[in-house]
Amino acid sequence: MSKYVKNLITDHLRKQLAGVDDALLVNVIGLTANNSARLRAELRKKNIQVMVVKNSLARRAVEGTRLAPLFDKAEGSSAICWGAEDIVSLAKEITRLVSDPTFAPFTAKGGVMDGQRISESEVAEVSKWPSRAEQLSLLVGQILGPGGRLVSQLTAVGGALASQIEQKSKPSGEEQPPADAPAA
Repeated sequence: MSKYVKNLITDHLRKQLAGVDDALLVNVIGLTANNSARLRAELRKKNIQVMVVKNSLARRAVEGTRLAPLFDKAEGSSAICWGAEDIVSLAKEITRLVSDPTFAPFTAKGGVMDGQRISESEVAEVSKWPSRAEQLSLLVGQILGPGGRLVSQLTAVGGALASQIEQKSKPSGEEQPPADAPAA
């Protein structure tokens, strides 16, 4: 490959990965063409992009970015995956597809998160974390929980008082007929 072509590919990779802070490195070697197309379709549904790259060119393209540790020890053929809502969602989807027997040779090789390289086992660990949406729902629940508890405690006292006032306001000789008694 000529130097001109290598520079074109490097520039293309740099543009594709501009603004990407977190990514995973996967192995797609051994997938059949049909399974590769299915894999890419599955990932595209989740807004995840996959690109097979030559490590040396990718290393030059991400030099000086937060993705630089991704290709430090990369060997063999690799594909880079990025996208999804956050790195946790990306790791969950990749881990799910790795465990799917349809895509048997597909494996995670590692990744980069917050500028730090993570191993294959750490990718599996990250996939067990709550995603951004789950974290936000937990946070909202924690914020609204004490307020809801306070409101229920304040209204419970008022409800009990209203019930007692209603019972006292009825004449004492007036009794309610039993619920199972027939109406006369």
